[in-house]
Amino acid sequence: MTDSADRDTADWDIASGVGLTALATAACRAVETLREPPLVRDPYAGAFVQAARAPTPMPVTPQEADGDQTFPWPEFARYVGVRSRLFDELSLTAVADGLRQVVILAAGLDTRAFRLDWPPGVTAYEVDAPRVLAFKDQVLAGAGARPRCARRAVLADLRGRWTPALLTAGLDPASPVAWLAEGLLPYLSDEEKDRLLAGMRELSAPGSRIAIEHFAGMDSMRDYAAFTEAPRLNNVDFDVTALWAHEEATDPGPWLARIGWSVDARPIADVAAGYGRPLPATLPEGMLSAVMITARLT
Repeated sequence: MTDSADRDTADWDIASGVGLTALATAACRAVETLREPPLVRDPYAGAFVQAARAPTPMPVTPQEADGDQTFPWPEFARYVGVRSRLFDELSLTAVADGLRQVVILAAGLDTRAFRLDWPPGVTAYEVDAPRVLAFKDQVLAGAGARPRCARRAVLADLRGRWTPALLTAGLDPASPVAWLAEGLLPYLSDEEKDRLLAGMRELSAPGSRIAIEHFAGMDSMRDYAAFTEAPRLNNVDFDVTALWAHEEATDPGPWLARIGWSVDARPIADVAAGYGRPLPATLPEGMLSAVMITARLT
């Protein structure tokens, strides 16, 4: 697909475009789940990969990842594992502090509603495209998975007007919300990011929290050999870089601070080191220098 086609398609399926990136992320979680010790535990991630019949094989075990010479799966699984572990911890910290609404933006094949130990009264809202969420529901039902909290699917395109759908699903803007935006911002232009952050602010009561992943060096990502060579090696007509916004990414931290959020930023390299799993130097600079931004509305 062309760049314009990818970015104009609001209802992508799981085996193309943005849906395929969600599948690759699930593959990384499946691989990391079976590492010893695992950074993240997702017992359902491998089932998504096996059910999707993607145009190119994706690993679901460390052995498959280590043996694949067409893409650096072990390195990417490490990154996804670190990121997912942090977002899991931030989610559980928020609900331990009393928040009962968790909104997962661009939820993709994330299974936090099913795999984390939520306290009573938590509602998780998963916002994404209809066919991605339908595929997820089908696979999880086949696996006999049951959510560990109230779970509500919100069908919306985050590049447009998505807040009405969230309100219709039951979000209470008078109560604080924990917002998770994992792996989302590269796909949004600065204008779309501004609208997204403004919508989050509009629906956030005092005490709300945000967790966002920010890539500052997108140019290094676009030039990364694995992204340019992997499609050719796998005979796949898919260019992930065409899905990303083509302007240089603007740091959302100062934007959030200007509209009343108390902001903290941690380099993901520091997060990884804290888990005793430093990031491989062979990852693109944009990933090595990624920043995990958290914010709290006072």
